[in-house]
Amino acid sequence: MTIANIDAAWIDAALTAARPQAVAALLRYFRDLDTAEEAFQDACLRALKAWPKNGPPRDPTAWLILVGRNAALDGVRKQSKSSPLPPEELISDLEDAEATLVDRLDGEHYRDDVLRLLFICCHPDLPATQQVAVALRIVSGLSVRQIARAFLVGESAMEQRITRAKARIGAADVPFGAPGVEERAERLNAVAAMVYLVFNEGYSAGGQELLTRGALCDEAIRLARLLLRLFPGEPEIMGLTALLLLQHARAPARFDADGAVVLLEDQDRGLWNGRMIAEGLALIDKAVRHRRPGPYLVQAAIAAEHDRAERPEDTNWARIDLLYGDLEQLAPSPVVTLNRAVAVAKVAGPEAALEMIEPLAPKLSGYFHFFGLRGGLLLQLGRKDEARVAFDQAIALANTAAEAAHIRLHLDRLMKESAGG
Repeated sequence: MTIANIDAAWIDAALTAARPQAVAALLRYFRDLDTAEEAFQDACLRALKAWPKNGPPRDPTAWLILVGRNAALDGVRKQSKSSPLPPEELISDLEDAEATLVDRLDGEHYRDDVLRLLFICCHPDLPATQQVAVALRIVSGLSVRQIARAFLVGESAMEQRITRAKARIGAADVPFGAPGVEERAERLNAVAAMVYLVFNEGYSAGGQELLTRGALCDEAIRLARLLLRLFPGEPEIMGLTALLLLQHARAPARFDADGAVVLLEDQDRGLWNGRMIAEGLALIDKAVRHRRPGPYLVQAAIAAEHDRAERPEDTNWARIDLLYGDLEQLAPSPVVTLNRAVAVAKVAGPEAALEMIEPLAPKLSGYFHFFGLRGGLLLQLGRKDEARVAFDQAIALANTAAEAAHIRLHLDRLMKESAGG
């Protein structure tokens, strides 16, 4: 890899990491979602030109905020030649004077504005699906395609959903100040869902995508900890934070040196982050005492069963099956049932698992993991021709090169066995 490529990768990662803080600050200045997004994009374009030539700034986020703010203000001034300049209070927050901006970037108070932006996006005037979608688009900068994939809907439908949400925020004159205690509580579920989806987008990245999308896992964990600080007695937020920690703890072992996926049962567990696992387990223990289990807490308990096992054969699959049964009651979905089928295959065999997932086919016809699991179960049952068809479908739906490469390993194995026969 050349120096130029390294620089490009670093810049891309820096822009991705800076987006939540930068957009949050620009929204406070201009109090308009489209203006904030456009200002950030202008700043990114200028960074792509300036940073390779001049070197990266000491604080990339501060640089992007200042450059984006100035670019947007220039646009406002140009428009003022044909129309009166809006009152200062409409385009700037006087408490956030430019002279103190960089100093505040280093303080916890400023970073909390990202969380405030999440609560603004998750306004109760919006339907829940629009709340999470617009927050993913504005705060984390996920593409419409990525968000649509997370919701298992088409891109055009998601584009319309986001457009309607932004228009509704503007038409309703939603306040851009920090919501009060009661408002935060009302919006908590939507904010937690958004944090979880941000984590999943980073967690699903593989290969070169890890350079840009992998940082989303760290950002999601940081946001979850901020939520926990706001709601220290809420067991579901404890569960959410624990879930992210326990899953992210396995990150160093999830891909090999070539970027290929390493299945959980094949991972080097010595590479797992013991500190994260201990923190996650402690949060679960604390949350369970409240006796109010929710979907995130149950998912965290499932992750804990995996992380507690010193060897793959020590995994308590019967316990995981029971926990997935609880999750199906709390948050029924075809994806939950699909995940439960993995545990059922371990406990009752592949035929029972295949029988469980077959009714899910109409709802998961565009879902990579459905066909990957179906192919694996068929392979275990010796139904190789059917397995090959399922694996081909999985490759067509793969979201990353690593996912596709993993399925191709199964296909290569089938081809070799066929040739040998």
